[in-house]
Amino acid sequence: MKIKYSLESIDDLERVVEFVEAKNPYAARRIAIDLQEGVDKLKQFPKIGLPVLKASDPEAVRDLYINNYTVRYLITEEVIYILRVWYSKENEKNL
Repeated sequence: MKIKYSLESIDDLERVVEFVEAKNPYAARRIAIDLQEGVDKLKQFPKIGLPVLKASDPEAVRDLYINNYTVRYLITEEVIYILRVWYSKENEKNL
């Protein structure tokens, strides 16, 4: 399967890494690597994340938890779309 990132998820990743980088560049790099490695696992195990019960199709829209971050994604026949990424203390409704 291929993985594609939405524009919002790219903005989310930049926001998360830039926020941490200002205080600890090493930690920011580690977070970026952990997120990338976690997302890469979706290629082999697309249903590893938990279904988003409030979604119109909970089996297709899932949340993958990577350390203190949530990656929301959509599974289609050939592509996994990364929809959003946020830190656990952020409110997902504000994204």
